[in-house]
Amino acid sequence: MPSSTTFRTRTGRLIPAVIVAMLLASCSSQAPQTPTETLQAKATGSSDYYLQQAQQNGDDTKADWQLLAVRALLREGKLPEAANQLAKLPQNLSAAQALEQQLVSAEVQIAQQNYPAAAATLSKLDPASLNDAQKARFYQAQIDVSQGRTSLGLLRAYIAQEPLLQGKPHQDNIDATWSALSQMTQQDVNSIAINADENTLQGWLDLLSVWQSNKQDPDLLKAGIKDWQRRYPVNPAAKNLPTQLNSVLSFQPSSTEKIALFLPMSGAAQVYGNAIQQGFNAAMNGLPSQPAPQQATVDANAAVPQTDPNAAVSPSAPDTTAAQGTPTDAAPSTAAPVVSATPVNGSAQVKVYDTSTQPLPVLLAQAQQDGATIVVGPLLKNKVTELGSIQTPLNVLALNQPETEKSSPNICYFALSPEDEAQDAARHMWAQHRQMPLLLVPRGSFGDRIAQAFADEWQKQGGQTVLKQGLGSYSELKSTLRTGIRLTGIPVSSSVQTAAPAQSGVTIGGITIPAPPSDDQIAQATSGNTSGNIDSVYIVATQDELTLIKPMIDLAVSGRNKPAVYASSRSYQAGAGPDYRMEMEGVQFSDIPLLAGNNPALMQQAASQFKNDYSLVRLYAMGIDAWDLANHFSQMRQIPGFQVSGTTGQLSANDNCVIHRKLPWLQYRQGSLVQVSS
Repeated sequence: MPSSTTFRTRTGRLIPAVIVAMLLASCSSQAPQTPTETLQAKATGSSDYYLQQAQQNGDDTKADWQLLAVRALLREGKLPEAANQLAKLPQNLSAAQALEQQLVSAEVQIAQQNYPAAAATLSKLDPASLNDAQKARFYQAQIDVSQGRTSLGLLRAYIAQEPLLQGKPHQDNIDATWSALSQMTQQDVNSIAINADENTLQGWLDLLSVWQSNKQDPDLLKAGIKDWQRRYPVNPAAKNLPTQLNSVLSFQPSSTEKIALFLPMSGAAQVYGNAIQQGFNAAMNGLPSQPAPQQATVDANAAVPQTDPNAAVSPSAPDTTAAQGTPTDAAPSTAAPVVSATPVNGSAQVKVYDTSTQPLPVLLAQAQQDGATIVVGPLLKNKVTELGSIQTPLNVLALNQPETEKSSPNICYFALSPEDEAQDAARHMWAQHRQMPLLLVPRGSFGDRIAQAFADEWQKQGGQTVLKQGLGSYSELKSTLRTGIRLTGIPVSSSVQTAAPAQSGVTIGGITIPAPPSDDQIAQATSGNTSGNIDSVYIVATQDELTLIKPMIDLAVSGRNKPAVYASSRSYQAGAGPDYRMEMEGVQFSDIPLLAGNNPALMQQAASQFKNDYSLVRLYAMGIDAWDLANHFSQMRQIPGFQVSGTTGQLSANDNCVIHRKLPWLQYRQGSLVQVSS
């Protein structure tokens, strides 16, 4: 007799029980399947998988699968599909599904860059009704809505999110909290009113105060951080210090006893190398800091003494320009030996290497063999670009920067570039609450680079589309005086963010998600209109070109709707008389502090030395700051927020140690130059 149980069918055949079990299992697989992960989980599966499950399952769980699919589609960068899938959700949702639908709707709105709508959606959600995974997403959505602008709400979102994270996301949260805090000034901190029970936030603010008070002195900063950790032992930053501050605890200053100066000392670029070398030597031996009474003038409306651009210089002023071909010891400067930003270092040894005569790898090897502890240079962009592919143990302060930023542990980049100036202009104009800027820049790659730098920085600040119009030569501009200039342009595509694909808006459960306008739509909105929405114009032009452009802008717009006009330092040169200053009424322009009047005695010396050639004066100032930066190389490289107050600007470094300059801004007002505060 068989040992297994059998069944007799109507035809009399026997079917083993194991086959019956298999048939039953097959039937059960066709039944609705509950999601293997909860609705509020991380949605780590693919969108195809979730969509397939949504098709195969009934009404009870279909919405769960759809909501998981929307999140997967967002993660995969399929924004139109995510919005369409969200629109297909059924009207009758459970309480849990409705909560998730609201949270996902906000995430879709953020992906579409519709931040006001996302903020409104989030405001209707109560975090207490969410589980921990949803809370982490809720606070991340609040962070994204802020668009990087520091506020009390942003700080609270970071603090609330922190205990919900682990591993790298947790450290990223600590670092992002510190990044947001470090953008605040002491005035911002003083204006914050926090609740009595916000101990974590109070600890963060105290850490910021420690940093702001001691960031220029690494030893004091180390002691301050350790004291803060003792006072706030349970603060998350006390256990996991922000990555940028961690480097402070292991800070070691670099040596500047032997400096290799890499400059073009022969050939077409020799004049530039000479100007930088003279500034470097002057700073090493001491700079004049007392006012020069004969040439310093004080404008009645100015905050500080201004240098008269028409002041005469003595033809007998000494010319210390020296041409050097092969590597040699730098000649001492004739600058007056008084106090400079960096203490005079009589023991420092400087050797000049001509980058026009030998390949860069050969010069680096020679400098290393000569015992150099730091290299200052090269200057020319092609040499700086080449530097990125050469391995050297030496610290290098390059005097230019490559087209694409590259992080190297022993290289910092310091450039007096029009792109850097354009970035500062974007920050300045944003601080003055401009919304729709038009860039008037030279046609060609030069103007394109400036426009790109401005647009990238503008979006970092939170701005939207930037319009650009190319300018022709002086003769071309002169020929268009009768027709004038139209305040229109084409959008500059920023490399900071990629605009969302064009799509139609959708409405789900009373929540409308409109599609953002495209760049073409914005351009069309402003074309065919002499002023459109343009509220500001940034002009990169020579002094002669600006004399034509400014009146054309005035004629193009009537009444009180004239845009604010800003110009680059390219338009500020010696010899501008009172008529020119009256014609430029209201124009703001930026330039280095030396030319803006922060040290009249030094300006008098430099103007005399370079016969009022402001381009060479700027390079002279660059040489001065190169000395200061070389002496603070480790601080710039390792200490976040470290600044040097230089003759070319307020200098600070980003994460890739690219030195950025905050420039003073001046304005023509009733024939005088006055300082403008951001």
